[in-house]
Amino acid sequence: QVQLVESGGGLVQAGGSLRLSCAASGRTFSSYNMGWFRQAPGKERDFVATISWSGGGTYYADSVKGRFTISRDNAKNTVYLSMNSLKPEETAAYYCAAARYGGPKANDYDYWGQGTQVTVSS
Repeated sequence: QVQLVESGGGLVQAGGSLRLSCAASGRTFSSYNMGWFRQAPGKERDFVATISWSGGGTYYADSVKGRFTISRDNAKNTVYLSMNSLKPEETAAYYCAAARYGGPKANDYDYWGQGTQVTVSS
């Protein structure tokens, strides 16, 4: 069982930056691939980024490549999402998720956090 708690969301102006954190409970965090997804009101949950259990492999949605960076610290049971050059259309609730064999599909993930709201003003 893995419990996930996101933090770091907030209000930022277009072009600004935020860093999201996701703290995981449990001693098996380092065996899970971790992902970030986002969901705007009335829309589907979209993939943002994923990172392998070791941190050695990352994969991003095309829309965030070059602006977002996913990273993890297994000693702290935490995964991060650094977001730069944010756009108003990226306003959404951001969720982290854990999977034994995670990829870009939400159905790959077994555990989810409650989400943290990111609002980008124009």
